[in-house]
Amino acid sequence: MISFQKKNWIYKFYTWLPVLLLYISVLNEFDLNYINIQYFSFNFPFLLIFYFAIKEYSRFDFLLVFIAGLINDTVVGLPLGISSCSYILVCIFAAYLRNITIRPNLIKDWFYFLFVISLINSINYSVLFFFFSFELDIMFYVVNNFFTFLLYVPVTYFFDKYLEAIND
Repeated sequence: MISFQKKNWIYKFYTWLPVLLLYISVLNEFDLNYINIQYFSFNFPFLLIFYFAIKEYSRFDFLLVFIAGLINDTVVGLPLGISSCSYILVCIFAAYLRNITIRPNLIKDWFYFLFVISLINSINYSVLFFFFSFELDIMFYVVNNFFTFLLYVPVTYFFDKYLEAIND
């Protein structure tokens, strides 16, 4: 297990790693299109935001999430604010779950996450299609929801290990 001294610069960098991962993932639109697998994509920022909003990680501020959404809109070419609203809604739903949960349960969080990303993707699809007349493929949203949902448990395992190393 990795243990750090609290005043070390490596420890400080390591504590900001989730925010750095968020910004890296929105800057390169992380959905594995580089591998050229046709129907495989997932939304890594949703996974990251939901997990760290549930865990109430002190470095993961909602303002930083909002700015990451603005950067994502600029990179992808969406109307400014669509991703920011989506990311903030993920934060709000995760904070709500954190506040009402007495005993955390991975399976319940997992299915709640499915509900949240399905709701947010359907809102995104509706807004982009009806208000901005974007030509969208509904299959992309369904596949993206499915793989994001499936990857929640393995990603949670790695993030739990990360938090254990930070809190040691």
